[in-house]
Amino acid sequence: MSRITKKTLQAVDRELARRRLREMIDGQERPTVYTVLRHVSQSGMSRDISLKIVHDGRLRDITYTAAEAMGETPKDRRGQRVIRVHGVGMDMGFSLVYNLSHELYKHDSDRAGYVLAHEWA
Repeated sequence: MSRITKKTLQAVDRELARRRLREMIDGQERPTVYTVLRHVSQSGMSRDISLKIVHDGRLRDITYTAAEAMGETPKDRRGQRVIRVHGVGMDMGFSLVYNLSHELYKHDSDRAGYVLAHEWA
């Protein structure tokens, strides 16, 4: 009798999140992910960012599902779900969307990180 491990369940959850996002995104020519800056730490070394897309004519928050797909832990910032991003010296919203795009489309290695467009909201 085999046991299902926590690691196996996490891998299944990640794959389900990837599939949910691809279903929402596929069919759009170059889907745009909008990033919303919620908070910058006092030191400036981390940022809390929410992610949104337009799906079926409505703006949808995909922060939780995107965090799941990337293996991140979503945080709650004053009632808003956010992904905490660490680092400085570059556009961290772009970095977050690039990483999400790469995670969703890594099978297409030529353009994996550039399938999704990024825009600050």
